[in-house]
Amino acid sequence: MTHPFSADSEPRTTDRAENALLAAEAYDTDIDTDIDTDTDREPLTGELDLEDRRALRRVAGLSTELADVTEVEYRALRLERVVLVGVWTDGTAEMAENSLRELALLAETAGSQVLEGLVQRRGRPDPATYIGSGKVEELRDVVIATGADTIICDGELTPSQLRHLEETVKVKVIDRTALILDIFAQHAKSREGKAQVELAQLNYLLPRLRGWGGNLSRQVGGRAAGGVGIGGRGPGETKIELDRRRIRTRMAKLRRQIDGMSKARDTKRGERRRHQVPAVAIAGYTNAGKSSLLNRLTGAGVLVEDALFATLDPTVRRAETPGGRTYTLADTVGFVRHLPHQLVEAFRSTLEEVSDAGLILHVVDGSDPDPEAQIDAVREVLREIGADTIPEIIVINKADAADELALARLQLREPHSVVVSARTGFGIERLRAAIEADLPVLQRELRALVPYDRGDLVAKVHDRGEVLKQEHTPEGTLLHARVPDDLAWELQRYESLAPTS
Repeated sequence: MTHPFSADSEPRTTDRAENALLAAEAYDTDIDTDIDTDTDREPLTGELDLEDRRALRRVAGLSTELADVTEVEYRALRLERVVLVGVWTDGTAEMAENSLRELALLAETAGSQVLEGLVQRRGRPDPATYIGSGKVEELRDVVIATGADTIICDGELTPSQLRHLEETVKVKVIDRTALILDIFAQHAKSREGKAQVELAQLNYLLPRLRGWGGNLSRQVGGRAAGGVGIGGRGPGETKIELDRRRIRTRMAKLRRQIDGMSKARDTKRGERRRHQVPAVAIAGYTNAGKSSLLNRLTGAGVLVEDALFATLDPTVRRAETPGGRTYTLADTVGFVRHLPHQLVEAFRSTLEEVSDAGLILHVVDGSDPDPEAQIDAVREVLREIGADTIPEIIVINKADAADELALARLQLREPHSVVVSARTGFGIERLRAAIEADLPVLQRELRALVPYDRGDLVAKVHDRGEVLKQEHTPEGTLLHARVPDDLAWELQRYESLAPTS
Protein backbone atom coordinates (compact mmCIF):
# COMPACT_ATOMS: atom_id res chain seq x y z
CA MET A 1 0.00 0.00 0.00
CA THR A 2 1.48 3.36 -1.05
CA HIS A 3 1.02 6.80 0.48
CA PRO A 4 0.83 9.25 -2.46
CA PHE A 5 0.12 12.34 -0.40
CA SER A 6 -0.89 13.68 2.98
CA ALA A 7 -2.89 16.93 3.10
CA ASP A 8 -2.41 19.34 5.94
CA SER A 9 -4.97 21.99 5.03
CA GLU A 10 -6.99 23.85 7.62
CA PRO A 11 -10.06 21.84 8.70
CA ARG A 12 -13.48 22.77 7.39
CA THR A 13 -16.36 20.77 8.80
CA THR A 14 -20.02 20.20 8.15
CA ASP A 15 -22.53 18.33 10.20
CA ARG A 16 -25.54 16.96 8.30
CA ALA A 17 -27.75 14.01 9.23
CA GLU A 18 -28.97 12.06 6.24
CA ASN A 19 -32.35 10.35 6.72
CA ALA A 20 -33.49 8.01 3.92
CA LEU A 21 -37.17 8.63 4.72
CA LEU A 22 -37.07 12.46 4.69
CA ALA A 23 -36.15 15.04 2.09
CA ALA A 24 -32.46 15.80 1.57
CA GLU A 25 -31.62 19.13 3.24
CA ALA A 26 -28.90 21.45 2.07
CA TYR A 27 -26.61 22.94 4.69
CA ASP A 28 -24.22 25.82 4.29
CA THR A 29 -20.46 25.37 4.50
CA ASP A 30 -17.73 27.83 5.37
CA ILE A 31 -15.95 28.94 2.22
CA ASP A 32 -13.05 31.36 2.14
CA THR A 33 -13.79 33.60 -0.83
CA ASP A 34 -12.94 37.17 -1.72
CA ILE A 35 -16.15 39.21 -2.13
CA ASP A 36 -16.22 42.61 -3.80
CA THR A 37 -17.39 44.96 -1.06
CA ASP A 38 -18.08 47.89 -3.37
CA THR A 39 -21.18 49.56 -1.93
CA ASP A 40 -21.79 51.73 -5.01
CA ARG A 41 -23.49 48.92 -6.94
CA GLU A 42 -26.03 46.19 -6.37
CA PRO A 43 -24.42 42.84 -5.43
CA LEU A 44 -24.51 40.13 -8.10
CA THR A 45 -26.53 36.97 -7.63
CA GLY A 46 -23.37 34.90 -7.25
CA GLU A 47 -22.03 37.22 -4.55
CA LEU A 48 -25.27 36.89 -2.58
CA ASP A 49 -25.05 33.09 -2.89
CA LEU A 50 -21.53 33.12 -1.47
CA GLU A 51 -22.66 35.29 1.44
CA ASP A 52 -25.40 32.74 2.18
CA ARG A 53 -22.84 29.94 2.31
CA ARG A 54 -20.74 31.93 4.77
CA ALA A 55 -23.71 32.80 6.98
CA LEU A 56 -23.71 29.61 9.10
CA ARG A 57 -20.50 28.30 10.60
CA ARG A 58 -19.98 25.18 12.67
CA VAL A 59 -17.60 24.98 15.64
CA ALA A 60 -15.55 21.79 15.44
CA GLY A 61 -15.10 19.45 18.38
CA LEU A 62 -18.43 20.07 20.14
CA SER A 63 -20.28 16.97 18.90
CA THR A 64 -20.64 13.65 20.71
CA GLU A 65 -19.98 10.49 18.70
CA LEU A 66 -21.09 6.94 19.42
CA ALA A 67 -18.22 4.51 19.84
CA ASP A 68 -19.81 1.91 17.56
CA VAL A 69 -21.33 3.22 14.32
CA THR A 70 -23.22 -0.05 13.79
CA GLU A 71 -25.60 1.07 16.55
CA VAL A 72 -26.88 3.85 14.31
CA GLU A 73 -29.72 3.07 11.91
CA TYR A 74 -29.04 5.96 9.52
CA ARG A 75 -25.42 7.05 9.69
CA ALA A 76 -24.64 10.76 9.78
CA LEU A 77 -22.49 11.69 6.79
CA ARG A 78 -20.31 14.15 8.70
CA LEU A 79 -16.86 14.46 7.21
CA GLU A 80 -14.26 15.89 9.58
CA ARG A 81 -10.91 14.11 9.73
CA VAL A 82 -10.74 11.67 6.86
CA VAL A 83 -8.43 9.06 5.36
CA LEU A 84 -8.72 8.34 1.63
CA VAL A 85 -8.39 4.83 0.22
CA GLY A 86 -8.13 3.82 -3.44
CA VAL A 87 -7.51 0.66 -5.43
CA TRP A 88 -5.19 0.93 -8.43
CA THR A 89 -6.43 -1.64 -10.93
CA ASP A 90 -5.19 -0.29 -14.28
CA GLY A 91 -3.39 2.65 -15.84
CA THR A 92 -0.28 4.31 -14.47
CA ALA A 93 0.57 5.15 -10.88
CA GLU A 94 0.24 8.85 -11.76
CA MET A 95 -3.35 8.29 -12.92
CA ALA A 96 -4.18 6.51 -9.66
CA GLU A 97 -2.69 9.34 -7.60
CA ASN A 98 -4.55 11.98 -9.66
CA SER A 99 -7.79 10.15 -8.97
CA LEU A 100 -7.07 10.23 -5.24
CA ARG A 101 -6.14 13.91 -5.39
CA GLU A 102 -9.49 14.61 -7.01
CA LEU A 103 -11.17 12.64 -4.21
CA ALA A 104 -9.32 14.87 -1.73
CA LEU A 105 -10.74 17.99 -3.44
CA LEU A 106 -14.23 16.46 -3.26
CA ALA A 107 -13.76 15.73 0.44
CA GLU A 108 -12.56 19.28 1.14
CA THR A 109 -15.50 20.71 -0.80
CA ALA A 110 -17.81 18.68 1.44
CA GLY A 111 -16.11 20.21 4.48
CA SER A 112 -13.45 17.79 5.71
CA GLN A 113 -9.76 17.77 6.55
CA VAL A 114 -7.82 15.13 4.61
CA LEU A 115 -5.22 13.46 6.84
CA GLU A 116 -3.85 10.68 4.64
CA GLY A 117 -4.25 9.05 1.24
CA LEU A 118 -3.58 5.38 0.55
CA VAL A 119 -3.52 3.44 -2.71
CA GLN A 120 -3.29 -0.35 -3.04
CA ARG A 121 -2.21 -2.10 -6.23
CA ARG A 122 -4.68 -4.91 -7.00
CA GLY A 123 -6.04 -6.65 -10.07
CA ARG A 124 -9.58 -5.83 -8.89
CA PRO A 125 -11.19 -4.60 -5.65
CA ASP A 126 -11.71 -7.28 -3.02
CA PRO A 127 -15.38 -8.38 -3.14
CA ALA A 128 -15.62 -8.47 0.67
CA THR A 129 -13.54 -5.57 1.98
CA TYR A 130 -12.55 -3.54 -1.12
CA ILE A 131 -8.80 -3.47 -0.27
CA GLY A 132 -8.29 -6.98 1.06
CA SER A 133 -8.57 -8.31 4.60
CA GLY A 134 -4.86 -7.92 5.44
CA LYS A 135 -4.73 -4.30 4.26
CA VAL A 136 -7.87 -3.51 6.24
CA GLU A 137 -5.91 -4.20 9.44
CA GLU A 138 -3.17 -1.81 8.26
CA LEU A 139 -5.86 0.77 7.50
CA ARG A 140 -7.16 0.39 11.05
CA ASP A 141 -3.68 1.19 12.36
CA VAL A 142 -3.53 4.32 10.19
CA VAL A 143 -6.92 5.44 11.51
CA ILE A 144 -5.76 5.02 15.11
CA ALA A 145 -2.46 6.81 14.43
CA THR A 146 -4.03 9.80 12.69
CA GLY A 147 -7.18 10.07 14.82
CA ALA A 148 -9.45 9.95 11.76
CA ASP A 149 -13.18 9.47 12.19
CA THR A 150 -14.13 8.75 8.56
CA ILE A 151 -12.76 6.68 5.68
CA ILE A 152 -13.61 7.57 2.07
CA CYS A 153 -13.13 4.94 -0.62
CA ASP A 154 -12.40 5.99 -4.21
CA GLY A 155 -15.15 3.87 -5.74
CA GLU A 156 -18.71 2.74 -5.14
CA LEU A 157 -18.88 0.15 -2.36
CA THR A 158 -21.42 -2.63 -2.20
CA PRO A 159 -23.54 -2.84 0.98
CA SER A 160 -21.53 -5.86 2.18
CA GLN A 161 -18.18 -4.13 1.58
CA LEU A 162 -19.43 -1.12 3.51
CA ARG A 163 -20.56 -3.25 6.45
CA HIS A 164 -17.37 -5.37 6.62
CA LEU A 165 -15.09 -2.34 6.49
CA GLU A 166 -16.96 -0.54 9.27
CA GLU A 167 -16.94 -3.64 11.46
CA THR A 168 -13.15 -3.83 11.16
CA VAL A 169 -11.99 -0.21 11.30
CA LYS A 170 -14.70 0.93 13.79
CA VAL A 171 -15.23 4.32 12.12
CA LYS A 172 -17.64 5.57 9.47
CA VAL A 173 -16.92 4.42 5.93
CA ILE A 174 -18.40 6.12 2.87
CA ASP A 175 -17.67 5.84 -0.83
CA ARG A 176 -17.16 8.28 -3.69
CA THR A 177 -20.83 8.19 -4.67
CA ALA A 178 -22.07 9.12 -1.18
CA LEU A 179 -19.52 11.94 -1.06
CA ILE A 180 -20.67 13.46 -4.37
CA LEU A 181 -24.32 13.11 -3.33
CA ASP A 182 -23.54 14.98 -0.11
CA ILE A 183 -21.92 17.85 -2.03
CA PHE A 184 -24.94 18.05 -4.32
CA ALA A 185 -27.24 18.17 -1.28
CA GLN A 186 -25.24 21.08 0.16
CA HIS A 187 -25.25 23.12 -3.05
CA ALA A 188 -28.75 22.46 -4.45
CA LYS A 189 -30.83 25.65 -4.28
CA SER A 190 -33.85 25.43 -6.57
CA ARG A 191 -36.90 23.31 -5.85
CA GLU A 192 -36.16 21.14 -8.86
CA GLY A 193 -32.51 20.74 -7.89
CA LYS A 194 -33.36 19.66 -4.34
CA ALA A 195 -35.89 17.14 -5.63
CA GLN A 196 -33.36 15.71 -8.09
CA VAL A 197 -30.71 15.35 -5.38
CA GLU A 198 -33.15 13.70 -2.97
CA LEU A 199 -34.21 11.21 -5.65
CA ALA A 200 -30.57 10.30 -6.29
CA GLN A 201 -29.89 9.92 -2.56
CA LEU A 202 -32.89 7.66 -1.98
CA ASN A 203 -31.97 5.57 -5.00
CA TYR A 204 -28.48 5.11 -3.52
CA LEU A 205 -29.62 4.43 0.06
CA LEU A 206 -32.41 1.98 -0.75
CA PRO A 207 -30.22 -1.16 -1.07
CA ARG A 208 -28.08 -0.03 1.88
CA LEU A 209 -30.80 0.14 4.53
CA ARG A 210 -29.83 -1.62 7.72
CA GLY A 211 -32.92 -1.15 9.84
CA TRP A 212 -32.03 -1.98 13.43
CA GLY A 213 -29.79 -4.81 12.22
CA GLY A 214 -28.96 -7.37 14.86
CA ASN A 215 -30.74 -5.46 17.61
CA LEU A 216 -34.17 -6.79 16.56
CA SER A 217 -35.24 -10.33 15.81
CA ARG A 218 -36.34 -11.45 12.37
CA GLN A 219 -39.82 -12.53 11.39
CA VAL A 220 -39.84 -16.36 11.22
CA GLY A 221 -42.28 -19.17 11.77
CA GLY A 222 -42.40 -22.91 12.44
CA ARG A 223 -38.95 -24.45 12.67
CA ALA A 224 -37.28 -21.84 10.47
CA ALA A 225 -34.03 -20.11 11.41
CA GLY A 226 -32.45 -22.92 13.36
CA GLY A 227 -35.64 -24.21 14.96
CA VAL A 228 -36.68 -21.01 16.75
CA GLY A 229 -40.32 -22.04 16.33
CA ILE A 230 -43.25 -20.42 18.09
CA GLY A 231 -42.38 -17.14 19.80
CA GLY A 232 -39.53 -16.40 17.41
CA ARG A 233 -41.43 -13.84 15.38
CA GLY A 234 -40.24 -10.24 15.71
CA PRO A 235 -40.56 -6.77 14.22
CA GLY A 236 -37.12 -6.56 12.60
CA GLU A 237 -37.92 -7.64 9.06
CA THR A 238 -41.27 -5.91 9.13
CA LYS A 239 -39.65 -2.55 9.87
CA ILE A 240 -37.08 -2.86 7.07
CA GLU A 241 -39.76 -3.74 4.54
CA LEU A 242 -41.91 -0.85 5.75
CA ASP A 243 -38.98 1.54 5.36
CA ARG A 244 -38.29 0.30 1.85
CA ARG A 245 -41.93 0.68 0.88
CA ARG A 246 -42.03 4.25 2.18
CA ILE A 247 -38.83 5.09 0.30
CA ARG A 248 -40.21 3.70 -2.97
CA THR A 249 -43.39 5.71 -2.46
CA ARG A 250 -41.35 8.87 -1.87
CA MET A 251 -39.23 8.18 -4.98
CA ALA A 252 -42.34 7.78 -7.12
CA LYS A 253 -43.68 11.10 -5.80
CA LEU A 254 -40.37 12.84 -6.52
CA ARG A 255 -40.33 11.53 -10.10
CA ARG A 256 -43.82 12.94 -10.65
CA GLN A 257 -42.75 16.30 -9.20
CA ILE A 258 -39.63 16.47 -11.40
CA ASP A 259 -41.68 15.60 -14.49
CA GLY A 260 -44.11 18.38 -13.62
CA MET A 261 -41.35 20.93 -13.03
CA SER A 262 -39.60 20.02 -16.28
CA LYS A 263 -42.71 21.03 -18.28
CA ALA A 264 -41.97 24.73 -17.73
CA ARG A 265 -38.43 24.19 -19.02
CA ASP A 266 -39.80 22.28 -22.04
CA THR A 267 -42.23 25.13 -22.77
CA LYS A 268 -39.46 27.74 -22.80
CA ARG A 269 -37.27 25.49 -24.92
CA GLY A 270 -40.11 24.93 -27.38
CA GLU A 271 -40.72 28.67 -27.64
CA ARG A 272 -37.07 29.24 -28.51
CA ARG A 273 -37.26 26.53 -31.18
CA ARG A 274 -40.39 28.12 -32.64
CA HIS A 275 -38.57 31.42 -33.01
CA GLN A 276 -35.53 29.67 -34.49
CA VAL A 277 -33.22 30.92 -31.70
CA PRO A 278 -30.13 28.69 -31.72
CA ALA A 279 -29.15 27.15 -28.39
CA VAL A 280 -25.57 26.78 -27.15
CA ALA A 281 -24.82 24.70 -24.03
CA ILE A 282 -21.75 24.97 -21.82
CA ALA A 283 -20.66 21.52 -20.65
CA GLY A 284 -17.50 20.29 -19.06
CA TYR A 285 -15.69 18.95 -16.05
CA THR A 286 -16.54 20.35 -12.65
CA ASN A 287 -14.50 23.41 -11.67
CA ALA A 288 -13.27 23.88 -15.25
CA GLY A 289 -14.67 27.43 -15.29
CA LYS A 290 -18.10 27.04 -16.94
CA SER A 291 -19.84 29.64 -14.78
CA SER A 292 -16.92 32.07 -15.19
CA LEU A 293 -17.19 31.66 -18.96
CA LEU A 294 -20.95 32.29 -18.84
CA ASN A 295 -20.35 35.47 -16.84
CA ARG A 296 -17.67 36.62 -19.27
CA LEU A 297 -19.85 36.03 -22.37
CA THR A 298 -23.19 37.29 -21.02
CA GLY A 299 -22.57 39.18 -17.74
CA ALA A 300 -24.91 36.76 -15.94
CA GLY A 301 -23.28 37.30 -12.53
CA VAL A 302 -23.83 33.70 -11.37
CA LEU A 303 -21.90 32.20 -8.47
CA VAL A 304 -18.22 31.52 -9.16
CA GLU A 305 -16.16 29.58 -6.65
CA ASP A 306 -12.96 27.54 -6.70
CA ALA A 307 -14.73 24.34 -5.60
CA LEU A 308 -16.11 21.21 -7.19
CA PHE A 309 -19.83 21.29 -8.07
CA ALA A 310 -20.16 24.87 -6.81
CA THR A 311 -23.23 25.48 -9.01
CA LEU A 312 -25.86 22.88 -9.90
CA ASP A 313 -28.91 24.69 -11.21
CA PRO A 314 -28.83 25.47 -14.96
CA THR A 315 -28.73 29.11 -16.04
CA VAL A 316 -29.88 30.27 -19.50
CA ARG A 317 -28.92 33.71 -20.79
CA ARG A 318 -29.27 35.61 -24.06
CA ALA A 319 -26.08 36.34 -26.01
CA GLU A 320 -25.11 37.78 -29.39
CA THR A 321 -22.42 36.92 -31.91
CA PRO A 322 -20.06 39.65 -33.21
CA GLY A 323 -22.31 39.81 -36.27
CA GLY A 324 -25.40 40.48 -34.15
CA ARG A 325 -27.05 37.06 -34.32
CA THR A 326 -28.95 36.17 -31.14
CA TYR A 327 -28.55 32.81 -29.39
CA THR A 328 -29.10 31.36 -25.92
CA LEU A 329 -26.22 30.21 -23.72
CA ALA A 330 -26.97 27.61 -21.02
CA ASP A 331 -24.67 26.70 -18.12
CA THR A 332 -25.17 23.13 -16.87
CA VAL A 333 -24.08 20.89 -14.01
CA GLY A 334 -20.45 19.81 -14.11
CA PHE A 335 -19.28 16.26 -14.76
CA VAL A 336 -16.64 14.18 -13.00
CA ARG A 337 -14.93 10.83 -13.41
CA HIS A 338 -17.28 8.00 -12.41
CA LEU A 339 -20.25 10.37 -12.09
CA PRO A 340 -22.85 8.37 -10.13
CA HIS A 341 -25.48 6.95 -12.45
CA GLN A 342 -28.12 7.96 -9.87
CA LEU A 343 -27.25 11.60 -10.54
CA VAL A 344 -27.33 11.22 -14.32
CA GLU A 345 -30.79 9.69 -14.08
CA ALA A 346 -32.11 12.24 -11.57
CA PHE A 347 -30.68 15.23 -13.46
CA ARG A 348 -31.80 13.98 -16.88
CA SER A 349 -34.35 16.80 -17.26
CA THR A 350 -31.63 19.36 -16.51
CA LEU A 351 -29.15 17.70 -18.88
CA GLU A 352 -31.68 18.02 -21.68
CA GLU A 353 -30.37 21.58 -22.04
CA VAL A 354 -27.24 19.90 -23.44
CA SER A 355 -28.90 17.21 -25.57
CA ASP A 356 -31.26 19.78 -27.19
CA ALA A 357 -28.53 22.31 -27.99
CA GLY A 358 -27.27 23.00 -31.49
CA LEU A 359 -23.70 23.56 -30.28
CA ILE A 360 -21.74 22.53 -27.17
CA LEU A 361 -18.95 24.56 -25.61
CA HIS A 362 -16.90 21.79 -24.00
CA VAL A 363 -14.88 23.58 -21.30
CA VAL A 364 -11.60 21.97 -20.19
CA ASP A 365 -9.29 23.05 -17.37
CA GLY A 366 -6.00 23.63 -19.17
CA SER A 367 -4.10 23.78 -15.86
CA ASP A 368 -5.26 20.33 -14.72
CA PRO A 369 -2.55 17.62 -14.54
CA ASP A 370 -4.60 15.32 -16.80
CA PRO A 371 -6.96 17.37 -19.01
CA GLU A 372 -7.29 14.55 -21.54
CA ALA A 373 -8.95 12.38 -18.89
CA GLN A 374 -11.38 15.24 -18.20
CA ILE A 375 -12.35 15.37 -21.88
CA ASP A 376 -12.90 11.60 -22.00
CA ALA A 377 -15.01 11.64 -18.81
CA VAL A 378 -17.26 14.43 -20.13
CA ARG A 379 -17.71 12.74 -23.50
CA GLU A 380 -18.68 9.52 -21.74
CA VAL A 381 -21.55 11.33 -19.99
CA LEU A 382 -22.52 13.06 -23.25
CA ARG A 383 -22.81 9.64 -24.88
CA GLU A 384 -24.98 8.46 -22.01
CA ILE A 385 -27.47 11.31 -22.49
CA GLY A 386 -27.43 11.08 -26.29
CA ALA A 387 -25.53 14.32 -26.92
CA ASP A 388 -22.36 12.85 -28.45
CA THR A 389 -23.38 13.74 -32.05
CA ILE A 390 -23.85 17.47 -31.38
CA PRO A 391 -21.07 19.73 -32.77
CA GLU A 392 -18.69 20.91 -30.06
CA ILE A 393 -15.98 23.48 -29.57
CA ILE A 394 -13.28 22.53 -27.08
CA VAL A 395 -12.71 25.60 -24.88
CA ILE A 396 -9.36 25.25 -23.10
CA ASN A 397 -9.83 27.52 -20.09
CA LYS A 398 -7.43 28.89 -17.45
CA ALA A 399 -4.75 29.72 -20.02
CA ASP A 400 -3.26 32.19 -17.53
CA ALA A 401 -2.43 29.32 -15.15
CA ALA A 402 -1.63 26.55 -17.65
CA ASP A 403 1.69 25.38 -19.01
CA GLU A 404 2.32 26.36 -22.64
CA LEU A 405 3.46 22.87 -23.59
CA ALA A 406 0.31 21.36 -22.09
CA LEU A 407 -1.83 23.83 -24.07
CA ALA A 408 0.01 22.97 -27.28
CA ARG A 409 -0.48 19.26 -26.62
CA LEU A 410 -4.21 19.75 -26.07
CA GLN A 411 -4.59 21.82 -29.24
CA LEU A 412 -2.78 19.12 -31.20
CA ARG A 413 -5.14 16.48 -29.79
CA GLU A 414 -8.24 18.67 -30.33
CA PRO A 415 -7.79 20.74 -33.52
CA HIS A 416 -11.23 22.38 -33.17
CA SER A 417 -10.38 24.21 -29.95
CA VAL A 418 -9.95 27.72 -28.59
CA VAL A 419 -7.61 28.70 -25.75
CA VAL A 420 -9.16 31.26 -23.38
CA SER A 421 -8.97 32.65 -19.87
CA ALA A 422 -12.40 33.46 -18.47
CA ARG A 423 -10.73 35.32 -15.60
CA THR A 424 -8.62 37.72 -17.70
CA GLY A 425 -10.66 37.76 -20.93
CA PHE A 426 -7.85 36.33 -23.07
CA GLY A 427 -9.16 34.61 -26.22
CA ILE A 428 -12.82 35.50 -25.63
CA GLU A 429 -13.19 37.33 -28.96
CA ARG A 430 -11.77 34.32 -30.83
CA LEU A 431 -14.30 32.16 -29.00
CA ARG A 432 -17.17 34.48 -30.00
CA ALA A 433 -16.06 34.23 -33.62
CA ALA A 434 -15.87 30.43 -33.39
CA ILE A 435 -19.38 30.29 -31.93
CA GLU A 436 -20.70 32.46 -34.76
CA ALA A 437 -19.06 30.22 -37.37
CA ASP A 438 -20.44 27.01 -35.84
CA LEU A 439 -24.01 28.10 -35.03
CA PRO A 440 -26.70 26.27 -37.02
CA VAL A 441 -27.23 28.15 -40.27
CA LEU A 442 -30.63 29.61 -41.09
CA GLN A 443 -32.20 27.85 -44.05
CA ARG A 444 -32.85 30.69 -46.56
CA GLU A 445 -31.05 33.86 -47.68
CA LEU A 446 -33.15 36.38 -49.63
CA ARG A 447 -33.66 40.00 -50.70
CA ALA A 448 -37.17 41.47 -50.33
CA LEU A 449 -38.77 44.89 -50.64
CA VAL A 450 -41.37 44.98 -47.85
CA PRO A 451 -44.03 47.73 -48.02
CA TYR A 452 -44.21 50.09 -45.05
CA ASP A 453 -47.69 48.81 -44.14
CA ARG A 454 -46.15 45.37 -43.43
CA GLY A 455 -43.94 46.43 -40.58
CA ASP A 456 -44.94 43.21 -38.81
CA LEU A 457 -42.93 41.22 -41.36
CA VAL A 458 -39.88 43.42 -40.85
CA ALA A 459 -40.19 42.88 -37.09
CA LYS A 460 -40.40 39.10 -37.63
CA VAL A 461 -37.24 39.14 -39.73
CA HIS A 462 -35.37 41.01 -36.98
CA ASP A 463 -36.76 38.69 -34.30
CA ARG A 464 -36.37 35.32 -35.99
CA GLY A 465 -33.77 35.85 -38.69
CA GLU A 466 -30.41 37.48 -39.28
CA VAL A 467 -30.51 40.86 -41.04
CA LEU A 468 -27.46 41.28 -43.25
CA LYS A 469 -28.47 44.67 -44.68
CA GLN A 470 -31.45 47.00 -44.36
CA GLU A 471 -32.26 50.07 -46.44
CA HIS A 472 -35.29 52.38 -46.45
CA THR A 473 -36.50 53.30 -49.94
CA PRO A 474 -39.53 55.31 -51.14
CA GLU A 475 -41.35 52.04 -51.93
CA GLY A 476 -40.62 50.26 -48.64
CA THR A 477 -37.95 48.54 -46.54
CA LEU A 478 -35.31 46.69 -48.53
CA LEU A 479 -34.07 43.68 -46.58
CA HIS A 480 -31.18 41.33 -47.22
CA ALA A 481 -31.52 38.61 -44.58
CA ARG A 482 -31.28 34.95 -43.65
CA VAL A 483 -34.59 33.55 -42.36
CA PRO A 484 -36.22 30.19 -41.58
CA ASP A 485 -38.28 28.47 -44.26
CA ASP A 486 -41.72 29.41 -42.92
CA LEU A 487 -40.82 33.10 -42.78
CA ALA A 488 -39.26 32.91 -46.26
CA TRP A 489 -42.62 31.69 -47.55
CA GLU A 490 -44.33 34.82 -46.11
CA LEU A 491 -41.73 37.06 -47.77
CA GLN A 492 -41.84 35.26 -51.09
CA ARG A 493 -44.31 37.70 -52.73
CA TYR A 494 -42.01 40.65 -51.94
CA GLU A 495 -38.82 39.09 -53.33
CA SER A 496 -39.74 40.03 -56.91
CA LEU A 497 -40.10 43.69 -55.89
CA ALA A 498 -36.48 43.94 -54.72
CA PRO A 499 -33.94 45.37 -57.19
CA THR A 500 -31.54 42.82 -58.65
CA SER A 501 -28.37 44.64 -57.61
